[in-house]
Formats: sequence, structure tokens, C-alpha cells
Amino acid sequence: MPDALGWRKKFGVLAPSTNTIVEPDFYRMGVPGVTSHFSRIHIRDQDLSTDAAFEALMIQIREEIGFAVERVMTAEPDYMVMGMSSETFWGGVEGNRQFQQRIMDLSGLQVATGAEACERSLNNFKAKRIGVVTPYQPVGDQNVRRFFSELGFEVEELVGLRCPTAVSIAHVQEDELRQALIKVNTDRVDALVQAGTNLSMVDLADEAERWLDKPVIAINAATWWLSLRNNGIDDQLQGCTRLLREF
Repeated sequence: MPDALGWRKKFGVLAPSTNTIVEPDFYRMGVPGVTSHFSRIHIRDQDLSTDAAFEALMIQIREEIGFAVERVMTAEPDYMVMGMSSETFWGGVEGNRQFQQRIMDLSGLQVATGAEACERSLNNFKAKRIGVVTPYQPVGDQNVRRFFSELGFEVEELVGLRCPTAVSIAHVQEDELRQALIKVNTDRVDALVQAGTNLSMVDLADEAERWLDKPVIAINAATWWLSLRNNGIDDQLQGCTRLLREF
């Protein structure tokens, strides 16, 4: 018997306990018959002020993620979604594959990741040269560059906002994000990409595509799009970037 509300699909979503943006973003992009069920990855120390602190937070994620998977599986979801992007870029293409395999081993389900969502999105737009905006410290940006470079994309420009804590990522306002997009939008760039699921970018990306006349891949919109399309759900959404309107 199908779920009364999630009669098409139930998504189990893994997100850091510090993230206040990805959950409302996913709910806002909801479609009939698809429900999202969040399980929080406990972040005890949210310091991101240095490369070392950033790597320490990633260790916390890896230690805690199995418990988050175990909790959400009690809701009997049909599919898993990673609501954090940095871990999905870490270690390049092979690191992403290893992460996906770990979640599949833990849950028995397929999983959507932000890194793969960006790859698929850029391929749809036939983009090769990209500008990237992240909330990360340099070590995070290095892993983002590595992932895209290994796939054959050229990262022409990258702005890392170096947010000092995990919660402070959500404090970045639209004006700062707009300036970052403008900075990475050189003449050589085919598309812009935003990483970091705790950055509020979906509305701005939808708007920016009009005045930049280029695709802007907001990580939460891309991850949600990939989750829907991988499950045969073709609903098109307005106000959530070209990706969800056109593909």
C-alpha cells in the first residue's frame, strides 16, 4: 500500500544538523506525491575557520552519517538524497563514487549527490568552462576543482567565501552571493555553479540566469532535480532555475 502523501516516492534526506537552508529549499520545490524525510547528521563542532577545522568537520560527517542513515531508514524511504555537498566532491570523482557506494551499502538504496547533480546539469547545458561559488575554505575548494577537472570541465574562476562556521553559511545574504556570481562570470565561462547546500541560492540563481544569460546551477535545485529525474518524475517547476523548467 503506498504512503498517503508520498504515493509516488519517499526520499530519505541526509543533512548536517547545522544546515537551515536545504530542508526549506526541498520543501519549496516539492511536487505532488513526493515527500522528503530529513535525518540530521550530528555536528558537534561546527568550526570551519581553517583548512584543518574544515577537514575535522568532514571527519565528524563520516563518523555520524551511518547513524543518520539508520534513523531515516525506519521511515522506509524509496531513495536517498545527500543534502550536503562538500563530502560528495571530496576525493574527486573516485571519492564521489566511494561515497555513493557507502550510502548504498548502508541503506540498500540508490542515492543522489550534489556533485553528480552538477555534472549531469552541466552536461545538459553542454557547458565546459565554469565559474564556481562555494562557502568553503581553500581545502574544500581544491576538492571541488579536482572533481570538475577530472571530468574534463575547466574551472575558470572560483570564489570561496570562507565561512567561519557551518551555521554561518546560511547567514550569507543575497548581495554577497550576487557579487560572487558576477566575479566568476568571465567571458570564457559557459555556466556558473554554486556549491554548499546551506547557501540560499535557488531564488537568486533563477533571477541571475536572466541577467547573466547563462545557466546558473544552484546545488539544491540540481540535487532535487536529479532525485526527481532518477525516479522517473518529470514535473517541471517554475522559479527554480532553467534546470527544473527545461530538463
